Amino acid sequence: MNEKANESSWFPLIVVACASFIIVLDSFFMNVSISRIVLDLNTDVSTIQMIVSFCTLITAALILFSTKLQDIVGKKKLFVIGAALFGIGIFAAVLSSSVVMFFVGWSAIKGVAAALMLPAIVSIISGTYSGKKRTIALATLGVMAGLADTLAPLIGGLITTYLSWRYTFAFELIFILFILVMQNKIPDFKPTESKSDLDIVGAILSGICLLLLVLGILTLTKDVATSIIEIILGLIVLAIFIWFELKRKRSGNVPLIDVELFRDKNLRIGTSIKLLYNIIISGTFFVMVLFFQSVLQLNPFDTGLASLPFVMALFIFSLTAPKLIGKLNHKTLMAIGCIISIVGCLILSYQFKLNVNMLDLIPGQFLLGTGLGFMMALASDVALFDVPAEGQNNASGIITTGETLGSSLGTAIIGIILILGVMGGISTAVDTYAPDYSGDEQFHQEIYNYFQKLDTMDGQDSIVVNTADIIIQNAMATVMYGLAIVLVAILILTLRIKNKNIKKQ
Repeated sequence: MNEKANESSWFPLIVVACASFIIVLDSFFMNVSISRIVLDLNTDVSTIQMIVSFCTLITAALILFSTKLQDIVGKKKLFVIGAALFGIGIFAAVLSSSVVMFFVGWSAIKGVAAALMLPAIVSIISGTYSGKKRTIALATLGVMAGLADTLAPLIGGLITTYLSWRYTFAFELIFILFILVMQNKIPDFKPTESKSDLDIVGAILSGICLLLLVLGILTLTKDVATSIIEIILGLIVLAIFIWFELKRKRSGNVPLIDVELFRDKNLRIGTSIKLLYNIIISGTFFVMVLFFQSVLQLNPFDTGLASLPFVMALFIFSLTAPKLIGKLNHKTLMAIGCIISIVGCLILSYQFKLNVNMLDLIPGQFLLGTGLGFMMALASDVALFDVPAEGQNNASGIITTGETLGSSLGTAIIGIILILGVMGGISTAVDTYAPDYSGDEQFHQEIYNYFQKLDTMDGQDSIVVNTADIIIQNAMATVMYGLAIVLVAILILTLRIKNKNIKKQ
């Protein structure tokens, strides 16, 4: 079948848009289900944090390999294999009787599946449509992702609250079944490279590099010395990977990634912004869900409602931002977005406490989501603008890796900031509000265990409750300040965009 044979049909778009929809949906389903999974599988928050981080890590580690593999195996075939694996992983997660089985299904198998599907989604659209139809199709993918952001907390929360978190994930299998049944609507694409072009060594080096870096961050609160060693080793492997890829290209072989693309300033900046943006998105939603469910004791559905100002703003302004191009340029719009989000973080920094009124959280959430919506809509455009046609596949792989790595690091980094805030605040809070327990390590551990196990404060001694309230305020404020610092870094990067090369549309 010719690649453009189905250009008059929107069925290929519908099929791959379903994949884009459920990949985003799945991550949000996980967030609103955390408290129920912790209880059902008899685990703790740190373990779930590790599972979430490893899923995105596996995906990030394989994205570049998958991007190249689709040129050898074929875009459609790789996409269908990924969809089938996604279904198997989710099915295993639904049937999980232990945290190990859940890790294998949801994190390992599904992580590999997402890596196979993500690069193929954009490639299939680009290969199927051209001109205005391609623009509409790519924009539709973004809308579907934004729609998933908006609906997931409500759908996931509703199903988890009134049925089970298992049914929440099972809901995704409907879309997988649709994709597999409708796969014939996707045109076939002939492979453009041979197996001999596959850079196995490069794929292994990139995977080891990412694994070491994320492991180093994940274990930072448990063993600082080991973490530093892992991060340093990760950076060394990264340097070896870059050297190997340059050498491979100069010897006439096809590299896993064209490192020389990083000479493009906007690609470097755009990819960095996407990475930092995803750190903020995944980290923000992770800590907000923990606060709503563990501190306010909201059920998953009410958690979805409580998160709605954030996700609605994200969705609305990711659609609005592109329409403003022509009146304001990319650099200006993204800088404005950064400033709006920073204001949102500062407002939220003093709002999180045991007796918070949910209405008090709306302005900060909305402002944070608004600014991030601007960045979500425009960062990819910035990154890809100056990349030549022959480098688009490689550049897309680089950006997707940055996004996925950011999601993995976001849960890890922001989760660690939260834990450090809790641990650091315990001594101060106890000394101030429960001085009789200042040297009582058992009491300190008891307070910490409430946060790890998501136990309720109901019925607890007033000293424990008051101490926990102060710790919560300090920890969440620390997280918001951390997010604000990341946003300042994005603002600095935004101001370095080569705006003259980005035409007003």
